[in-house]
Amino acid sequence: MDVRDFDFDLPPELIAQEPPSDRGAARLLVLNRDTGSLTHTHIHALAGLLGAGDLVVVNNTRVFPARLLGHRVPSGGAVECLLLSHLGVGPGGQTRGQTQTSDPPAGPTDEFWEALVHPGQKLKPGARIVFEGERTLHGEVLDRRFFGRRLVRLWTGDGSPVDAAVDAIGHVPLPPYIKRDDRADDRDRYQTIFAEARGSIAAPTAGLHFSAALVAALTARGVEMTAITLHVGYGTFQPVRVERVEDHRLEPERYEIDASAASAIARARRERRRIIAVGTTTTRTLEAAARAHDGEIEAGTGATDLFIYPGFDFRVVGGLLTNFHLPRSSLFMLVSAFAGRERARSAYDAAVAERYRFYSYGDAMLIL
Repeated sequence: MDVRDFDFDLPPELIAQEPPSDRGAARLLVLNRDTGSLTHTHIHALAGLLGAGDLVVVNNTRVFPARLLGHRVPSGGAVECLLLSHLGVGPGGQTRGQTQTSDPPAGPTDEFWEALVHPGQKLKPGARIVFEGERTLHGEVLDRRFFGRRLVRLWTGDGSPVDAAVDAIGHVPLPPYIKRDDRADDRDRYQTIFAEARGSIAAPTAGLHFSAALVAALTARGVEMTAITLHVGYGTFQPVRVERVEDHRLEPERYEIDASAASAIARARRERRRIIAVGTTTTRTLEAAARAHDGEIEAGTGATDLFIYPGFDFRVVGGLLTNFHLPRSSLFMLVSAFAGRERARSAYDAAVAERYRFYSYGDAMLIL
């Protein structure tokens, strides 16, 4: 399958740079998979589009301020560090990172991360960094990794938790297509109201449209809701660099399904009720979990690199609420797999013609 089959013209001005005025203000394009019909409405109409007994599954991951701005020691040159994957804490974390002992030796609260650093060519193993603000965080580059990544060690001078320092001085890791610096209000708006489990560097953006009022309307309609966790990693930003879709690979992302969610999902499937996934992250988690347990959803943790593209057999998801995605992206391929490639493309052409807002802070699409 040719990646060019998932290309389309997207005017740059349609990539949303700001969130809607409030969480219930986004437009909603509804696509019927059976007929291909399109309906233009707003997200506050969602409850009326679903039925009593539908199970809505959201992702309750929490974005942490993974973008750190600091300077080299002793030169003072500016440094940017995007934390990608947590590798461990304390001296044992260094073993997992497979690097030589650092100097000074790792303390019990030191953390080891895979990170993107800039300027990467100047930050070789042994380079020291300081990130300052309300808290002070120290860093050391320990090893080079592929695609410009580095293994870094982080520690605080007083031995206090690294994550507390990151939360205090870090910046919201807005996607690269948002061409502005993050602001204080992004800490709230780039977070869903369901956010609990800290661990993502990108928001599960379909969930950004939910407000307390919308949840109340869904509940009054008789719609059931539950939450699972998938920590969104850097792979969600990565372009598809291959020519054949089948050659693309996603990076593994960690997920967790608790007993309550597993029970709710199993009950809905047993009763043949429709399961509506909120976002591509939720979709991938549900479908990956089903494949890991012979078609059943069980409580537990895991990691998935499941790449969904046309031809995929959906076992769990019966409806999808998602934002609009970029051309040639793995996310648009997932939407095409669920809706059908031609119908997904027709819906996107209509969205462009009607000036819908795309991607993280953009409008939404419901596929039923």
